[in-house]
Amino acid sequence: MEIKEMMRQEKVKPWLLQARFGIEKESQRVDLQGQLAKTDHPDKLGNRSFHPYIQTDFAETQLELITPVSESVDEVLASLTAVHDVAQRSMPESEMMWPLSMPPALPEKEEDIVIAKLERHEDVLYRRFLAREYGKRKQMVSGIHFNFEYGLDLVNELFHSQTEVTCIEAFKTELYMKIARNFLRYRWLLTYLFGATPLSEAGYFVDEDRPNEPVRSIRTSPFGYVNKPNVKVSYASLDRYSEDLAENVAQGRLSEEKEFYAPIRMRGGKKVADLFHTGIRYVELRNIDLNPFERIGINEEAIKFIHLFMLYLLWTDEKAPADEWVEQGNQINDAVSLEHPYEQTAYLEEGRQLFAEMKQMAAELDLPAAELLGNYQEWLEQPELTLAARLLKADEAEGQAALGRHLGKEYYDEAYARPYQLAGFAEMELSTQSLLFDAIQLGLEFEVMDRSDQFVLLKHGDHKEYVKNANMTSKDTYISPLLMENKTVTKMVLDQAGFRVPAGETFTSIEKAQKAYPRYAKQSFVIKPKSTNYGLGITIFKEGASLEDYMAGLEIAFKEDDSVLIEEFMEGTEYRFFVIDHQVKAVLLRIPANVVGDGKKTIKQLVDAKNQDPLRGTHHRSPLELIQLGDLEKLMLKEQGFTIDSVPAPQQQVFLRENSNISTGGDSIDITDEMHESYKEIAIDAVEALGAEISGIDLIIPDKDKPFKDEKDYGIIEANFNPAMHMHIYPYAGKSRRLTLDVLRLLFPELG
Repeated sequence: MEIKEMMRQEKVKPWLLQARFGIEKESQRVDLQGQLAKTDHPDKLGNRSFHPYIQTDFAETQLELITPVSESVDEVLASLTAVHDVAQRSMPESEMMWPLSMPPALPEKEEDIVIAKLERHEDVLYRRFLAREYGKRKQMVSGIHFNFEYGLDLVNELFHSQTEVTCIEAFKTELYMKIARNFLRYRWLLTYLFGATPLSEAGYFVDEDRPNEPVRSIRTSPFGYVNKPNVKVSYASLDRYSEDLAENVAQGRLSEEKEFYAPIRMRGGKKVADLFHTGIRYVELRNIDLNPFERIGINEEAIKFIHLFMLYLLWTDEKAPADEWVEQGNQINDAVSLEHPYEQTAYLEEGRQLFAEMKQMAAELDLPAAELLGNYQEWLEQPELTLAARLLKADEAEGQAALGRHLGKEYYDEAYARPYQLAGFAEMELSTQSLLFDAIQLGLEFEVMDRSDQFVLLKHGDHKEYVKNANMTSKDTYISPLLMENKTVTKMVLDQAGFRVPAGETFTSIEKAQKAYPRYAKQSFVIKPKSTNYGLGITIFKEGASLEDYMAGLEIAFKEDDSVLIEEFMEGTEYRFFVIDHQVKAVLLRIPANVVGDGKKTIKQLVDAKNQDPLRGTHHRSPLELIQLGDLEKLMLKEQGFTIDSVPAPQQQVFLRENSNISTGGDSIDITDEMHESYKEIAIDAVEALGAEISGIDLIIPDKDKPFKDEKDYGIIEANFNPAMHMHIYPYAGKSRRLTLDVLRLLFPELG
């Protein structure tokens, strides 16, 4: 049965869009003026020879960013964006990534291009060989290597739809060899659409033949970084492919297999010989230029089109003997790569036929591709829409080097605009983003298993750790978080261990709590839910409360839980101690949500103005939370004689909350170094009593500068099993404490 018929089968159709993706993106490091950087590979990234995601390519200035294997387009883009952000913010602040495939102006002396300073001597020797054989300048070009694998279920269903090939590894090999031949024949279409190297800068071509610039793609043309003409390899079969590669190495035309710079490579083992045992697992497409108009060099639409293109290569039949078919494609690609970007391609009719057949395939296989294919067909009909033409048009306005500086600086500014976020995963909770940033920077492998639940897998070699919400880890027992979640039990455990905690009662209904009103009416007290975090549902009455206000506080608390606590209010200042691995790593003073009057604006207007701060956001995705004006805040204002329409006097500070949680709009101030050591010891001992490795424990202290002597000097009001770390990393004032690094060192002590 032909593959086209197999793909039409109903049992195959559900799997047609199943695929796995990986992207390797090269970029030159430059200074903010667009000159090649003179610094070594960023030391913040550790050993680049073994870093899974950020390495160097040929030159010391050439970064290679590598994504984990991803199951979807969204995943691979998120990973590439995140790795890109980490790489940029790990470089000196005076450097950025050059957004073009063609390098900026190169040094006059070739020896000033520095070969990557790698740890393994054989890697350096190989690069020295390449420098002698091809020259350093040609290897300074950058691009996208696109790794693509058909989904395992798709391949299995195709395999079981036929009977000729009885071994699935052999079937996969035949499948991918067909793909390779068709790719080499039709890759000119990708060169036409995504070629983006129309011009070279000074120092790239020196005393040698060069194209008649501008062209569509210098990088994918015969003038790019290609093997010498005497290197010939057949794609008729894996046997022939392997034999020809071995012959080229034996004859000295190639130093080793990896020197074969084909537009497509078969992958599945370290060497081609391994493919006979493993089968071809995936292919690496190497002919895609960087899209300079995208911060990470490629976008969603391009990836989806390449995916459809790869399905078409599976769908369509070859129309000539294998080697002749491939050679036709090589000649066409060379011609298209050297066309003027504004010109209609000489292969317009074949392009139209390709789009017609892709549309027919999509229609027959029920693939949602009509709009995408229609958009790219417009590029075929209107060459001015292609990347090369857009780049050339921009060059005519300001020059390619100036455009590179402009775009590079724009992307640089974007990376630093919100340094507390990790692009690609910005919808996740902020502490988790910080943990992922640090994990990537340290060279830990990562997998985001569930974005909405903040669940990630981290790996270092064979060592795996699962982390939820950035600091819920295997280091804590199952019971510890449950214990800390229940405020009644927390108080009981701490009280039995000899720590001072507020006296109080637990109520399971608003009716029972109402009957207790006379006991609290004329004293200071707190109402709070029994099992919630982030300061939700807490009301503090420092001077007693009317029955009306008491009931309002109960209603707020019961909205968050079916049990509430009413307990004594402890006088003093509240501090958050972050304890990890029996050490206090941070102490924070949290000031309740507040505004300062100017004599003109209402409280609502002052809140609106303060919420304009770019550090404020929602759901823990910014260092500070937006100040709300809900029922609880209005109740707090009422106690002070205000409404949201009141106008405070100049410099008058008005508090909208009694509780000081950052999650309810409070301000954070780091005072770790000022806190007396005796209170740090109390925090450590209390967390140990709770059996936890990581906890945020809240102490009330009347005078932090006075050493602890007796129980009146402090009180413990709460322990948190998942304490927010972002407020310590990005405090409103004071020193940043990178607690996510402490979590990673606890989990992976081998990192040192």
